[in-house]
Amino acid sequence: MKSIILAGGVGTRLWPLSREYYPKQFIQLDGHSLFQRTFERAARLSGSDGIYVVTNEIHHYLVRNQIEELGYSLPDDHLLAEPAGKNTLPAIAWAMQRVRADDSTASAVIFPSDHLLGDAALDQIRAAEPLAGKYLVTFGVRPTSPHTGYGYIKPGNPLSVGSIVDAFKEKPDEKTAGEYVKSGYLWNSGIFLLSAGCFFEELKLYSPSLFSAFSSNNTPDYASLESISIDYGLLEHSHNVAVVPLDADWSDLGTFKALYDFEQHDAEGNVGKAEYLSAKNNYVYASGKHVGLIGVHDLVVVDTTDALLICDNKHTEQVKKLVNHYNKTADPITRFHRQVHRPWGSYTVLEESVVYKIKRVTVRPSQKLSLQLHHHRSEHWVVVSGTAEVELDGETRLLRKGESTFVRSGMKHRLRNPGVIPLEVIEVQLGEYLEEDDIVRFEDDYGRK
Repeated sequence: MKSIILAGGVGTRLWPLSREYYPKQFIQLDGHSLFQRTFERAARLSGSDGIYVVTNEIHHYLVRNQIEELGYSLPDDHLLAEPAGKNTLPAIAWAMQRVRADDSTASAVIFPSDHLLGDAALDQIRAAEPLAGKYLVTFGVRPTSPHTGYGYIKPGNPLSVGSIVDAFKEKPDEKTAGEYVKSGYLWNSGIFLLSAGCFFEELKLYSPSLFSAFSSNNTPDYASLESISIDYGLLEHSHNVAVVPLDADWSDLGTFKALYDFEQHDAEGNVGKAEYLSAKNNYVYASGKHVGLIGVHDLVVVDTTDALLICDNKHTEQVKKLVNHYNKTADPITRFHRQVHRPWGSYTVLEESVVYKIKRVTVRPSQKLSLQLHHHRSEHWVVVSGTAEVELDGETRLLRKGESTFVRSGMKHRLRNPGVIPLEVIEVQLGEYLEEDDIVRFEDDYGRK
């Protein structure tokens, strides 16, 4: 059995923790990210050589770096970077195309990269594999309570494992969700098991344009593809869909309410490090800060270095609307954290004004930035840890801890870490324009323009 991991989402309902360039699946909540946990789960099921990851171009190197942190590597043709997000059906079709090219008889389990799933589910997934030759298999979770944030599945006639699907139901209101739970409906987990043969047969019937796009082993023209989910585009039309209940811990961690439900609570129902006085059932995330809550209940308080969110725990689904509001004004607060990850490492903005910006630049061992220049700013670099190899207008020299150099505007320059420990540099930018689009690249190891 192969594994396909979908890692292209942006997690808007967990803003400001989750941003477009560093979304929730890559955030390290307890030493490992949700993506890393998903990869390790898939490796137990398929071995690392049997894993395919679909992401997008801006997260391509986040995926590779986080896999390497786990001590694994991924073949280049198993990491698929979509040039544009087109929802889950094109992403799955592209990955299944690659699976079929490697093994036409294979089946593959589809994992979202941002869900928690107990290990008990793996044996249940393996047991369902015989169904994949005839059915598109989806996995349902037995509800613990009525929930308006999940889709529901109505099981029908029983099979040797699981049941035929009678109907898929959209996210309901609270009353309808209660009726679904009483009637034995299952939460739609977003986890699927597909054989290459059955999947492409059903795709040809119900989404012929996507079938044509992925009928060969070539990468399709993504701009021409329809943006559609596997539920809308395939499962809700097919007559060959089975559902298997997963008797395992599961959460999609899609909202702060889901995070609150998942974390350990104190005696008053609070989650997070804070001083609570006459305060109950609150969720607090404020790393490195002292927080006090007095006389308040059912609040979500999320404080990052550049953004603060406060909302009622019952309205966490609406965080997505707030993000959409910021996006309409082109505010970068939804796109970037203070720390911005790059293929070679990361940088953190420490302080900025109209005419200067101070960054901490971290370059991973043996990595280097592009050969570039800036028209509108100069830079002063000070090495604070490690050794820097600096190229300025074709001349190269080494800088060690405490040493510095100056990069004039218009000067071709490059920074490389030749050592085995991370290189840290404090970069002071000076100029009338300090944005990231003032970069002219001449050479780049990562194919960026």
